[in-house]
Amino acid sequence: MATTLRTEHPHIVRSPGTAGGTPTITGTRISVAFIVGQLRAGDSPQDILASYPHLAPAALYDAISFYYDHQAEIDSFIAANTLDAQAARLGFMVGEDGRLRFTRR
Repeated sequence: MATTLRTEHPHIVRSPGTAGGTPTITGTRISVAFIVGQLRAGDSPQDILASYPHLAPAALYDAISFYYDHQAEIDSFIAANTLDAQAARLGFMVGEDGRLRFTRR
């Protein structure tokens, strides 16, 4: 059984078997990186809460606070998991038809 590690933020934990061990909101599989992505896409905190009504506002704002306290770590995780970064690491490209083309064997 995976051990859940508490953080200095009361609503944020790290669980090795959940979201690759990245920080998530307690009791969910929603990562801090996902929340940051939603905000960068133009969603407001109110939009996120409307989309995920099981989230407590305090948990959402704690995820945002965690991001600002650990911005380099979260930004690095986001950058490493973009489509371009995954394509370079795994050896594929996305064709004009939207299909994956693997360039390495």
